[in-house]
Amino acid sequence: MDGQYVGIDLHRRRSLIVRKNGDGVTQATTRIANDPMRLAEVIGEAGSHPSVVVEATYGWYWAVDLLQELGCDVHLAAPSGLNWGQRRVKNDERDATDLIDLLCVGRLPEAWIAPPETRELRELVRYRFKLVGLRTGLKAQVHAVMAKNGVLPSRIDMFGPGGTAQLDALELPVAYTTRLESLRGLITTLDNEVSTMERQVHELLRGDAGYQAIQHLNGVGRVLAAMFCAEIGDVHRFRSAKALCSWAGMTPRHHESDTKVIRGRVTKQGSRLVRWAAVEAVAHMRGGPKLQVDYHRIAERRGVNKARVAVARKLLTLVYYGLRDGEIRALREAA
Repeated sequence: MDGQYVGIDLHRRRSLIVRKNGDGVTQATTRIANDPMRLAEVIGEAGSHPSVVVEATYGWYWAVDLLQELGCDVHLAAPSGLNWGQRRVKNDERDATDLIDLLCVGRLPEAWIAPPETRELRELVRYRFKLVGLRTGLKAQVHAVMAKNGVLPSRIDMFGPGGTAQLDALELPVAYTTRLESLRGLITTLDNEVSTMERQVHELLRGDAGYQAIQHLNGVGRVLAAMFCAEIGDVHRFRSAKALCSWAGMTPRHHESDTKVIRGRVTKQGSRLVRWAAVEAVAHMRGGPKLQVDYHRIAERRGVNKARVAVARKLLTLVYYGLRDGEIRALREAA
């Protein structure tokens, strides 16, 4: 029996599976509980090496890994490119069927299936990012407690040696003291967790030539370099630096009809963390000597915000070459 086409509308608890033959005729529609054994049983009815489409929704890792182990030709659909919101009827069967149809006509917005080691690296990098966000919120609460009691911070960084001394010396009502001590304890715990994540990530990447190369860019240290490596993954999947920038959502929107062409703001349709890392890298260093001239030129003409995004895109271009070649020749030539 020849392999069939299979569309899976994957959900948290249950999934719906549609099978079609090569002529586009539906062979079966099956709803299952998300159990690996049951999924393998249904997929086994699709013949040898079926083409399977799964949308990259919440918790897709286990399903894709299992399908690949079963010898399926797995395709991962990017949700942002499916545009199903305007349909008059949207249900699980229609979604699974449309995934198959898009694959058959070559219009499936396909996402990259990152290998397990890249996904594990992403897990650590993204978790560190979330921990830092939680820590920032706790620090803001410390400042709020001080403000309620009319206490002005004596340092810009209230969590360095000088700021810690001021916090230690505060005499506040019991409720505020209790909250402050709790917040400081939680911040210390998160500091330790963030440091642990950073050490683990560095150990995983220390032998990566691209990771070392992009740290030569001004504003890119170990944290941002790890974020670029984890989120971009195999840079060779991009045919050019421009393709990487487009994937990250840092290229302008393009609307064309007849003789009318409109170029808008950057799409922001792509990796949010890569965009954030690129902009963060140029926020203070302005991209270093090589890109500072471009920054000031654009800032004078278009404003600081547009200059920052434009230079961030240029920096991401250099990141592409650093990850691809293990060195950034433009920096070496400029030295």
